[in-house]
Formats: sequence, structure tokens, C-alpha cells
Amino acid sequence: MITRLQPPDWAEPKGYANGILARGALLFVGGQIGWNASQQFESDDFVAQTRQALRNIAAVLRAGGAGPEHMARMTWYIVDRVEYNARLKEIGVVYREVMGRNFPAMTCVQVAALVEERAKIEIEVTAVLPD
Repeated sequence: MITRLQPPDWAEPKGYANGILARGALLFVGGQIGWNASQQFESDDFVAQTRQALRNIAAVLRAGGAGPEHMARMTWYIVDRVEYNARLKEIGVVYREVMGRNFPAMTCVQVAALVEERAKIEIEVTAVLPD
């Protein structure tokens, strides 16, 4: 079971939760980047890579018997925060397309580079499946 935590006097977050209370089996999704199942990049576009990384996460969740509704935490690693902020509306569209309206606790960090040279984003997830 997952319960969203929101202090009563805080402004509502947009696209994430300030906290999540969860009980059940833990499922950890290693960092997923914007390449396909054959480990090939189909695009160098930031939003396209975000969509593919999210699809990869959804596939790993399904393999573990989970879905986006079981996500408790996401960590996003991006190489360009200016592009991320400029394209937030597009990112929101692809996020909802793949993950629906499931908004876990989330952190986004700009990094100098990712291991795969063409990767512009890497996302890891912790999910909790109910007992």
C-alpha cells in the first residue's frame, strides 16, 4: 500500500510527491536511459529519450509484477537542467502517457555526464508491491 504524504501547510507539488509511506515487497529498477531493448538509441532528442527511459522503467516494473502505481521513489539524472526546465510541459505529457497520474517522491539532479555518451537522462525507481 502506498500513501502520499503532504504536510497540511505546504503548497501542493506539481508532478511529484513530497513523501510516500509504503508497505510491501521492494522492487528496485536500476537506472534506465533512453535506448531501446536492443540498447540502441533511436533519438538524441531529450524528450524522446525521456519517453524511452520511462517505457524501459515500465517494462522492468511489469517484469516484477508491478506497475507505475507501485512507484514510491524516482531519481532523475539529467545532463542539461536548462533543457529540462525549458521542456517541462513536453516531459509532463510523455510522463503521463507512460506512467499515468502516478507521482512518487522524486529527485532530479544535473550531472556532468552519464556513462553512455549519447544518454541525456537516466532514471531509477523504487517501487513497493503491497503484501
